[in-house]
Amino acid sequence: MAKGLLVTYVLWAIGGPAGLHHLYLGRDSHALLWMLTLGGGGLGWLWEFWKLPSFVAQANRAQGQRQSSGRGTPPLSPIRFAAQMIVGIYFGLVALISLSFMASFYVVGLPLAVGLGVLLVAAVGNQTSDFKNTLGVAFLTSPIFYGRPIAILPISLAASITAQKHRRYKTSVGSETLSVRLYRLGLAYLAFTGPLAYSTLCNTAATLSYVAETLGSFLNWFSFFPLLGRLMESVFLLPYRVWRLLVGTLGFSSGYFQEWEKLYEFVHSFQDEKRQLAYQVLGLLEGATNEEIHQRYRKLVKIWHPDHNQHQTEEAQRHFLEIQAAYEVLSQPRKPRGF
Repeated sequence: MAKGLLVTYVLWAIGGPAGLHHLYLGRDSHALLWMLTLGGGGLGWLWEFWKLPSFVAQANRAQGQRQSSGRGTPPLSPIRFAAQMIVGIYFGLVALISLSFMASFYVVGLPLAVGLGVLLVAAVGNQTSDFKNTLGVAFLTSPIFYGRPIAILPISLAASITAQKHRRYKTSVGSETLSVRLYRLGLAYLAFTGPLAYSTLCNTAATLSYVAETLGSFLNWFSFFPLLGRLMESVFLLPYRVWRLLVGTLGFSSGYFQEWEKLYEFVHSFQDEKRQLAYQVLGLLEGATNEEIHQRYRKLVKIWHPDHNQHQTEEAQRHFLEIQAAYEVLSQPRKPRGF
């Protein structure tokens, strides 16, 4: 049955961030993407206002006349590549918050989450990509920066490049009933939101700690780009500032909202607190020079190296990791603040 442009615009207006118009047009991958990102943070949903006529025309094109017959290669799209990167990072951050307690998370869980995020964007519209190659590259890249949240970035980049390299048009398939499509979308949605909801409701304190650490590590990625880093920090703090603007300091005094307020305050001062702790670990005064930091690091590494402390291996290993982490923090340039 032909799809109507007016109906599409109505569904876009009343349920666009949830992907109702994409569900109506048979663009299930796009609908799932919008369900999981609330319309691309709202920006993607607004941008689609001008794209709906082309979406409707594509949906109404006869399967035998579609370009998606499996022949040829789709043109390279910088927008799709950027979206793959962003959604891959987003999926990785959500997995880091909700699943990082799992054994072998950085070997299995993280590359799987990032790779699926990249593949979801790759499957939007009439295109798709190679499932095995994209996930394979994600798993091969995961040992880089093993055990550190920054691993999300190279995994997403490698998977996005691979997905673009193996991009192709979707082959024509028979139509499925709406119930089957909704069932598949529901399972995918629960697989994404279930672990996060469980962690938030049943282990709130640990989840807040994971969120704070993850956002703080994410902000540290932009240490070499101060303006971009301040922009990203403003984006993270925007919901808190809007909430305070609307309710003032008296509203929502429950413990739940107070915990989330602490989270935003922690993110706001994350870098300074992390550097102060690093100074304490190395036994230095704040403001020590790079030379002093390097000398102190080399001295402590020699003292606490596990090979030199066979009689207290566990304690030496703990101190050794703390010293390395502190040195890594102090080696990064301090991000200027504009607040």
